Amino acid sequence: MCGIVGFINKEEKKEKIIKKMADRIVHRGPDAEGFYIDENIALGHRRLAIIDINAGIQPMFNEDEKIVVIFNGEIYNYIELKAELKKKKHKFSTNSDTEVLVHGYEEWGSDLPSKLRGMFAFAIWDKEKETLFCARDHFGIKPLYYYKTEEEFLFASEIKSFLDYPNFKKELNQEILASYLSFSFTPTSETFFKNVYRLDPGTSLTFHKNKLKMNKFFKLEFKEKKQEFEKAVEEIGSIMKDSVNHHLLSDVEIGSFLSSGIDSSYLVALAKPDKTYTVGYDNPKYNEIEYAKNLTELLNLSNTSKKITKEEYLAIIPKIMYHMDEPSSDPAAVALYFVSNLASQDVKVVLSGEGADEFFGGYNIYRKDVDMSFYNKIPFCIRHLIAKIASCLPEVKGINFLIRRGMTLEENYIGVNKVFGKNEIRKILKVKNQKSNQAITKPVYDEQKNKSDIVKMQAIDINFWLIKDILQKADRMTMANSLEGRVPFIDTEVFHVASSLPIEYKVTKENTKVALREAAKQVIPNESYKKKKLGFPVPLRDWLKENDFYEEVKNTFNREYANVFFNQKRIIKLLENHKNNKKDNYKKVWTIYCFLKWYEIFFIEN
Repeated sequence: MCGIVGFINKEEKKEKIIKKMADRIVHRGPDAEGFYIDENIALGHRRLAIIDINAGIQPMFNEDEKIVVIFNGEIYNYIELKAELKKKKHKFSTNSDTEVLVHGYEEWGSDLPSKLRGMFAFAIWDKEKETLFCARDHFGIKPLYYYKTEEEFLFASEIKSFLDYPNFKKELNQEILASYLSFSFTPTSETFFKNVYRLDPGTSLTFHKNKLKMNKFFKLEFKEKKQEFEKAVEEIGSIMKDSVNHHLLSDVEIGSFLSSGIDSSYLVALAKPDKTYTVGYDNPKYNEIEYAKNLTELLNLSNTSKKITKEEYLAIIPKIMYHMDEPSSDPAAVALYFVSNLASQDVKVVLSGEGADEFFGGYNIYRKDVDMSFYNKIPFCIRHLIAKIASCLPEVKGINFLIRRGMTLEENYIGVNKVFGKNEIRKILKVKNQKSNQAITKPVYDEQKNKSDIVKMQAIDINFWLIKDILQKADRMTMANSLEGRVPFIDTEVFHVASSLPIEYKVTKENTKVALREAAKQVIPNESYKKKKLGFPVPLRDWLKENDFYEEVKNTFNREYANVFFNQKRIIKLLENHKNNKKDNYKKVWTIYCFLKWYEIFFIEN
């Protein structure tokens, strides 16, 4: 796992600039640095040595040094690809997966990314053609950003590297603030920095003669197939074992994160790493440590745990926002930071359970589509009228259900973690000219237009919640601690199996992840496979009512720069109503607070 940076311009003094850009993300690769500079381009690499520790130094070249690559990630099928390339007379001088990219580009050109199984963001400079070729993996496990003006082109693993480029113009992109308040993260290819974009997952980029060309090499396709339940369970068990085995390729020790739920428990039961890591809190309601210790005792593995205090949680927020690059109000990011820090003291690589919910149907909201099917039998025109009436009434239990069921999925569903509604945003947000949520989600709905509502929800949650929140925080919090996180559920072969499952093998009235639970049951020695979806439990709801948390948030809401974006009276009222138990506003309060802390880090202090 590594960090990559680069820029194209004709300036002569590139060495100092590229060094500073790379040093800004030294946490991604503290083991080594490497650079390539010519009259056109500067490339920088920070290395966290995992595979072929001695010889896998980057940048890496082909035999005549006309092709040069810098790479962040792991290619899990590199052994198979290397054998294929050797048959085509390519000569290898290392045992690293990086060299497969060099010779793979020589052999397959822009078709290379579609042949890769793994997590990757890489840049290849073709000296003869004076062409830059970049690609990001199928599901966006690894990040890649770019910045383009008429004169220059920059790219990096993290936006913060651009801050050290002399001609980078740091400006706030205010037009996505409403989207952030709805989603709780940045849901667009645009970022909160003007003219900075994330390269979309499953996409390659070619830059030649100041022209940028994009190519989508992977799209989400759900193709349900008729099969016996037992056969589906067997197929899941087989592909998960295969994926875990591929994700265990390493020349250093691999540990694993472990919570109380099915996903991480399944991975630990399959991989049996010597070391596992868990975090929790003093409040038993939010503490998973005992569940984790029970499993590791049964499997004869070690478990290291830590309880996060309220004071630690609050104090680390500025650092979290810095490493995230963009605002995110996902409370689990802090827990992920602490568990990564814990693991980094022993190992360089960990397995983690992200992706199972989105691929196999793990969210309780998917069940509601099955549970409430009786209501959908009422003609839509009547449900729509009921929704209009309900939207004018005070918020009480059941009102949101009536509103949602009187709207099409395309009108209402933006993901499993929606925070603010459109009307609420109008009341609190001062900034105008905002992007609409429907415009953001429309391309995904268009791709899945003939699919069931549950599949559409899965597609929305994969494209937004998984890729732009869950994987974003997983990469940043592990890398902040110089730790590589591997996610065996998020694998092209696993997705192929998961996307072929009939709906009833994913969700029923009784349960979620139905077939996956049955596959996990065969290897997990305790009852973790039965546990209901909890999310990542954090006592934030309770803490925001306590004076220290409350005062910190209130002081932030009252700051002068908060008045630029928000109606301060209204956002303070959200906080007061939560503290006084009038309304559960913790998600809304925390979403605003995290944006303001992020803004403070990048635009006030920096």
